[in-house]
This record gives sequence, structure tokens and C-alpha cells, in this order.
Amino acid sequence: EVHLVESGGGLVQAGGSLRLSCATSGFPFDENTIIWYRQAPGKEREGVSCISNSDDDGSTYYADSVKGRFTISSDSAKNTVFLQMNSLAPEDTALYYCSVDFFHSCANGFSVSPDYWGQGTQVTVSS
Repeated sequence: EVHLVESGGGLVQAGGSLRLSCATSGFPFDENTIIWYRQAPGKEREGVSCISNSDDDGSTYYADSVKGRFTISSDSAKNTVFLQMNSLAPEDTALYYCSVDFFHSCANGFSVSPDYWGQGTQVTVSS
């Protein structure tokens, strides 16, 4: 059974940092793509960052709004993907979800329809 569990969210002041984790199980971690999305109240869900863990790919992708501030990485020993978020701003406030897409490469940008989702972790940035 596939599971994705996010953690690491919280309340932080503008300019601060958080590291989100996405712990996965139930599928071959090294062969698949993990994508972080976020959704703020009253707004559509948007892609944040993507990492393809397969040996032939290993690509990453970032939304323009987070480039240079967020870094995605993966630890195959722990089947976990991390999202390091620096220089946080109030507009980063959202519920952050990780997802897995079994047939997607980050070289193509964000997935339109990931196969499984986590429950989300809340990030709140105060001004």
C-alpha cells in the first residue's frame, strides 16, 4: 500500500526557514518522481518542486516563485524527500502536499495528475 507522510510544517517569521519531509513507502522510491504542491486559501493548487529519483533521470524542477529559495533533495536510504525552504515570505503560506507520479519526469515540469498524495502539512509565514 502506498503511503506519503509530510512533516516539518509550522509557523515561522518572514525570512525564516523550514524543512519539509515526505516519508514514502509502498513503491520503489528510486524509480519514481516526487512532487511538492501547495494550496493557499482561496487559491488554486500549484506545483512547487519536483524530483525524479531514477538513475536515468535525477532531474529537478522548481516553480519560478521559489527558485533560489527552495531546494528539493532525496534520501534513498530513508525513502524520504526533503524540501528546504529558505527566505520564506507570507505568500508562501499554504498547505503543502507531496505526491508521487509513477510515469512522470521532472524534465517535463509538474505532473498534471499524480497517482498518490499525502495528507499535507501547514506552513504559515508571518510578516
